Amino acid sequence: MKRSRDRAASELFAALYPRLAGWCRRLVDDDETAHEIASEAFTRLWARWTSVEEPRGFLYVTAANLVRDHWRKVQRERRAMRRATTEAAVRPHTEQSDPSVRLLVQSLPERLRVPILLHYYADMPIREVSVLTGRKEGTVKADLHAARELLRVHLRRSLDPTL
Repeated sequence: MKRSRDRAASELFAALYPRLAGWCRRLVDDDETAHEIASEAFTRLWARWTSVEEPRGFLYVTAANLVRDHWRKVQRERRAMRRATTEAAVRPHTEQSDPSVRLLVQSLPERLRVPILLHYYADMPIREVSVLTGRKEGTVKADLHAARELLRVHLRRSLDPTL
């Protein structure tokens, strides 16, 4: 039984992967990202192989969701880059005092870092962060607020050492 299931999965991959990757390529305009998305869609299908009734539909819906997530990420990066370049033009500062948000987020205590990463970087709603962390929604909101305040203080201090 496992052998026939593996064979069916291999045949499905051979039949659909090139078309799925090509479809993703047209949507994201990047070969590497398209292949990552198509591969991730297949990985998610394999994880649910026995419960998915329509594999082709599952693959395309999953890939569409991953493409949407990619677009959101690109949009966030563009907005962040515009803000950073605008701020740099308005208030130039030396490279030494340039804070790295990634490093600041990494420096947060885990209790605050995890909700920040899930909510802002993985684009999860507070309800989902609450379920994943096993905390009440109010606690997640409080942790997000505390983390933002800490980041704000660190960023201000990095930009203006006289504070």
